[in-house]
Amino acid sequence: MPSLLRYALPLVVCLSPLAAAAQTAAQAGAPADGPRAELFAPGVVSTAANETSASFSADGRTVYFMRGDYASADTTILTAQRNGQGWGRVRTAPFSGRWRDSEPHLTPDGRRLYFVSNRPPAPGAAPVTVVRGGQSFPGANLWYVDARADGSWGEPVHIDGEINRLATVYNPSQAANGNLYFSAVREDSGGVNQLYLARREGQGFAAPQRLDIGVGVKANRMDPAIDPHERFIVFAGNEGDSRGAADIYIAFRAADGGWGKPIALPGEVNSVWLENAPTLGRGFGELYVTSMRPQTVEFPKRGDDPAAIARRIATPLNGSRNLWRFDIGALLRAHGVEEAPAVAQR
Repeated sequence: MPSLLRYALPLVVCLSPLAAAAQTAAQAGAPADGPRAELFAPGVVSTAANETSASFSADGRTVYFMRGDYASADTTILTAQRNGQGWGRVRTAPFSGRWRDSEPHLTPDGRRLYFVSNRPPAPGAAPVTVVRGGQSFPGANLWYVDARADGSWGEPVHIDGEINRLATVYNPSQAANGNLYFSAVREDSGGVNQLYLARREGQGFAAPQRLDIGVGVKANRMDPAIDPHERFIVFAGNEGDSRGAADIYIAFRAADGGWGKPIALPGEVNSVWLENAPTLGRGFGELYVTSMRPQTVEFPKRGDDPAAIARRIATPLNGSRNLWRFDIGALLRAHGVEEAPAVAQR
């Protein structure tokens, strides 16, 4: 898998205390066979804060991700750069930092970046909000920025029309043909998140269609990550066999053009803790997952004091959301999915 190795992450080779703790946390209660977990860029991208939704530039050297507080009430899209020593130069994305922005997704050709925001959909409009139980909360609409000729990003563009008619639209993921997948709570979603497809239509999108997948609307499904060639889709949810609050599933394209039965990803991908926001890396089989898995604690402890507690809370494995990397290449090949040619730059 040369392409996967090309984007191998600069994780600690020797088992430092943090790496050993991450390995223990990843393996706690996980099946022996299947993809193994690697904490992504510990201390740089994966920190004591909440991080989710890794999305990589076409050359694999820039990652966009979300960082926020423990409640994810205040979130911002950041970037980090890869160099010979690993990942560094964490910065706020040029289009983020003022609103509740999250869930960045770079298109397969790397020329457009979608994201979610509560910012006003038009000049002079109010921020996007959700009213539930008499309380108002920041809502979510889909936006995008296009790459300029000099490599910078243009001004954010709101997707007008049916996709953003409601204020509960999340996690965009676009295939190479322009079809846009996302999760949302809509009138036909059963009161929970479901997966939707808005097909590319001219310069815009057709009305969203709910994906007919799995056990129907009685299951909560969110955070789609579509294969650029639409051969499979990865998402978070509970198909009735989740080990935690939500697990990561994969569904393969069926011969009739529909979707096969969702399969909970094996190995260390899922845990008894929350997993969500899966994204695909640039290498074949490269998968990034957000997980709340903490460092495993054995009792009795040696004895805590305020300084020890503070040190533990200041590490990535404090129960916050972190980004973890997996290789699901073997699973893809077992289902007939092989590495496809790279998507051409526009």
